[in-house]
Amino acid sequence: MFRKSLFYIFLLALAIVLVYNPNFKTIAAGVAILLFGMIMLEEGFRVFTKGPLQNLLKKATDKLYKSIGVGALVTAFIQSSSLVSVITISFISAGLIGLSGGLGLIFGANIGTTATAWLVAGFGLKIKISALAMPMLVFGIIFSFQKKASLKGIGNVLAGLGFFFLGVHYMKEGFDVFKEYIDLTQYAVPGFLGVIIYTGVGILITTILQSSSATLALILTALSAGQIDYENALALAIGANVGTTITAVLGSLSSNVAGKRLAGAHLIFNVVTGLVALVFIYPLANLVNILSDAFGISSTDYTLKLALFHTIFNIIGVLLMIPFIKKLEIILLRFFKEEEKDIHEPKYLNESVLEFPASVISALRKESKYLFKKAIFEIVAHALNIHREDIKSDLKLKKVVKQSHEDMNTDVEELYYTKVKTIYGEIIKYATTAQSRLKLSNRQNNQISEIIVANRKMVEIIRDVRELNKNVTHYLDSDNEHIRKEYDKFRKKIAKVLRVIYLFRTQDEKEQYYSKLIALKHEAKEAMRQGNDSINKLIRDGLITVEMASSLVNDNDNVNDTIKKLIQVAELLYGEKDSLLEKAS
Repeated sequence: MFRKSLFYIFLLALAIVLVYNPNFKTIAAGVAILLFGMIMLEEGFRVFTKGPLQNLLKKATDKLYKSIGVGALVTAFIQSSSLVSVITISFISAGLIGLSGGLGLIFGANIGTTATAWLVAGFGLKIKISALAMPMLVFGIIFSFQKKASLKGIGNVLAGLGFFFLGVHYMKEGFDVFKEYIDLTQYAVPGFLGVIIYTGVGILITTILQSSSATLALILTALSAGQIDYENALALAIGANVGTTITAVLGSLSSNVAGKRLAGAHLIFNVVTGLVALVFIYPLANLVNILSDAFGISSTDYTLKLALFHTIFNIIGVLLMIPFIKKLEIILLRFFKEEEKDIHEPKYLNESVLEFPASVISALRKESKYLFKKAIFEIVAHALNIHREDIKSDLKLKKVVKQSHEDMNTDVEELYYTKVKTIYGEIIKYATTAQSRLKLSNRQNNQISEIIVANRKMVEIIRDVRELNKNVTHYLDSDNEHIRKEYDKFRKKIAKVLRVIYLFRTQDEKEQYYSKLIALKHEAKEAMRQGNDSINKLIRDGLITVEMASSLVNDNDNVNDTIKKLIQVAELLYGEKDSLLEKAS
C-alpha cells in the first residue's frame, strides 16, 4: 500500500513539475531512457545466465572470498545487481547454494554496482557519448529482432547500453539547460546538517526510481553540470546506497523465506555501510583526495572523485561485515524461519526456482526425495503393519516381521489424499511448467522427465500397496499358519528393499548398496516370471483355500512389482548418474 501510494504521489508531482517547468522534461526523459536501457541490459544478459554464469555463481560459493569477488565482477560486467539477486534467491531456494555463499554474492554485488559510477563519470561524461550510443541502438535493435536467443540477447545488451548512454547524454543536456533558469546550488546545505538532509534526499530519489544506479547517474550528471555541491553529492551517494535496500525489502514482502533473508542481509549491510560513511564522511573525503592525487585524478574532477568515494565506502562496508557474516547468517535464520509445513505442502518449490534450469531441477529433485522419505516410505511400511523405525534399525528383518503382528489400521487411500496427491500435483505442475517455459538442454529435459517418472512410480506404489494392505491385514492373525507365513515372506521382501534403499540414500557406501538393489530387482523380475514354487505346493497339498490361493498369486505379482518400482524410484532420485546408473544401463 505504501509503495503504491508513493508511486501515485510521485506521478502527480512529476506531472506538476513538467507542466510548470518544461525545462525539466529533458532531465526526466534522460532518466526514463536510462532506466529503460538498464531493463534491456538485464533482459539481454538474462539470456546468457542459462549456462556459464549460473555455473560460475554456483561454484563460487564454497569460499567467502570467491563469492564476494565473483559477485562484484559479475555485477560490474552485467550492470545488474538485481539479476544477481534473482539468481542467488533462486539457487538458495532450490538448495544449490547455502545462505552464507548467497550473502557473499550479495555483498560482492554491492561492490559491483560501483562500476556504474565509474562508467558514467569516466566515460559517459567525458566524451560525446550520444555519437557512440546511436550505432549501439541501431545494431542492437537489428539483433534483437533475430529469432536465435543468443543474437536476441546480444541485441538487447547493445540496445541497453545505447539507451543507457543516451539517457546520460539527455540528463547532462537537461541539467545544462536547467541551470540557465534555476541554480540548484543555492539550495546547498553546508556542514553535517547538509549531509543528513541530502542523504535523506538520496534515499527518497532511489526509492522512487527503484534503482541506485539510476540515482547515481542522476547525481553525477547534476554534479558535472555544477547543479549540486560535491559535499552534498557525497551525501546523496550514501543515501542512494541505503535507498536501494527499500526496493529489496518491498520486493521481498511477497517472496519466499530465501528472498526475505537476502533482503534482510542487504538492508543490514547497506544501513551499516551508510552509517559508517556518514560518521566518517569527512575523513573518507580526505582519503579520496589523497588517492585522487596518487591516481592522477584532477582535484576539480568531482565526478571521478565521487565514483572513487562510492567504491571506497562500499569496500569498507564489506570488510566490516566479513568477520560477522556467520553471526549474520545465524540472525537471519532465526529471524526469518521456515514455516512449518505439512507433508503435502511444497518445501522447495516456489516461483523463484522457475527462473533457471539448474534451480528448478534441484528443487524438483529435493521435493521428490522429501516426498519419498516422509510419505512413501511411511505408507509402504505401515501398509505392511511395520514401523518405519524398525526398518531403519539394525534388528534382523525376520524378527521385525515376527514381532509386527498388530493391525496399524492404515488407510492407504486416505494417506494418499492427505499426504501425496497435492504435492504430487505440484511437482508435476512445476516440472511441466519448467519444460514449457525454460530453454532446456536435452540432458536437462531428460533429468526433469526422470523426476516425473519417479513421481508417477511413487503413485503406482501406493496403488499397489493399497491392495496388498487389505490381504496383509486380513491374514495377519489367521488361524492358517501357512497363509500367515507366506504373507510374512511378502512383508519381509518389501521391508528388505526399504532398508537397503534407506541405507543407499543415507550411507556413504553408495556402490555397495546400489549393487544390492540391482540384485533385489533381478530377483523380483525372476519371481514374477517363474511364479512362486511354495505357493504352488500349498495349492497342490490343499493347505490353503482357493480364496487364499487367489490372493497369494495376485499379491505375489503385486509384491514383486512394488519392489521393482521402489528400486526404480531410488535409482532415479538417489542414483549418482555419472558413476552408478550409467554403469547399469
